[in-house]
Amino acid sequence: MSKIKIGIIGYGNLGRGVQLAVKQNPDMELVGVFTRRDPSTVEVNDASVGVYLVEDVKDFQDKIDVMILCGGSAKDLPEQTPEIAQTFHTVDSFDTHALIPEFFDKVDKVAKASNKISVISVGWDPGLFSLNRLLGEVVLPEGNTYTFWGDGLSQGHSDAVRRIEGVKNAVQYTLPVKEAVERVRSGEHPTLSTREKHTRECYVVLEDGASKEQVEQQIITMPNYFADYDTTVHFITAEELQQNHSGMPHGGFVIRSGESGTHEKQLMEFSLKLESNPNFTSSVLVAYARAAYRLGQSGQSGAKTAFDIPLGLLSPKSAEQLRTELL
Repeated sequence: MSKIKIGIIGYGNLGRGVQLAVKQNPDMELVGVFTRRDPSTVEVNDASVGVYLVEDVKDFQDKIDVMILCGGSAKDLPEQTPEIAQTFHTVDSFDTHALIPEFFDKVDKVAKASNKISVISVGWDPGLFSLNRLLGEVVLPEGNTYTFWGDGLSQGHSDAVRRIEGVKNAVQYTLPVKEAVERVRSGEHPTLSTREKHTRECYVVLEDGASKEQVEQQIITMPNYFADYDTTVHFITAEELQQNHSGMPHGGFVIRSGESGTHEKQLMEFSLKLESNPNFTSSVLVAYARAAYRLGQSGQSGAKTAFDIPLGLLSPKSAEQLRTELL
């Protein structure tokens, strides 16, 4: 059986994670990495994988089955996914929750016109957490769902801060408010605002001459990212960032607290504790690349989310194997 041929657009932390994840899946092979940088400066440590300019991606139309897009949600994916979906099946991790419906409609139109599959907004949230929010609602229709993120470094939010003029480098941590978590796990059904559930902390290295006050104001007022949270901004040196903030842990949990039958209290919880946020997210993207390929092979087209794809399509195992081994 021929292998699913994968391409990567963007070779940052997520792109490098996708390369590692593909190696763990024997039914896949990585054909190429596409970058906006000079390809000669990008080292992928694998002689079988070529590095090319992103402008040359259409030359690989018949050589790559699924393109995994590893850019940021703030600036890259809104432009890249609709463009690449004209030529390839795609998978991305667009994670600006409020803009997903608009993004879906834009990508769906392009993918249907090109007869391609575009799986959008998969990772662990949106993605695996989304599935567990849905599962909680349908199993316990009388109840409340709570999603908590962290403690952890958010790639998307860190990228958004780094895009601000005057910022040389930055990371952002999401922290759940412990009191809120304890109330939910105790069986309460509190109504919690965004601000009551999480806080955010940013560690920022400034460009020479940049204004701390202006950068801080742009961060704490940024819609969809920081405006609705209590956000603390710390200005540090590049050395401090490298020494204390080079790891990428993350995690979180989805809790459904509800009642069933004759008002018995029921609690469902799904949790993740990740040593590497990008490497875990990339593993999810690679699994959904398999599903995208299979859906395309079956003649389907258009944008898809985690809600639209049976979990069995993520597995390299046959339906018969899954029924025997996992059901």
